[in-house]
Amino acid sequence: MPSQMEHAMETMMFTFHKFAGDKGYLTKEDLRVLMEKEFPGFLENQKDPLAVDKIMKDLDQCQDGKVGFQSCFSLIARLTAHAMTTLWFT
Repeated sequence: MPSQMEHAMETMMFTFHKFAGDKGYLTKEDLRVLMEKEFPGFLENQKDPLAVDKIMKDLDQCQDGKVGFQSCFSLIARLTAHAMTTLWFT
């Protein structure tokens, strides 16, 4: 039986592939849809209408319009750290 952490990792991989499809990466539109579906609270609280564009630019290190799993995982880690800070220190 997988641990909670292993289950969380499996969920992140499944979710990435759900939005990336067979191509194995996220486009800006894929990232937007993923964030709308999986992080609705984050987007609702954004004052900047270009938040997804800025996130995409930050994650797209090669500037090829593609976000791979490692970059997506980096986003999830940053959102998790932000949520922990917000919940624990407010």
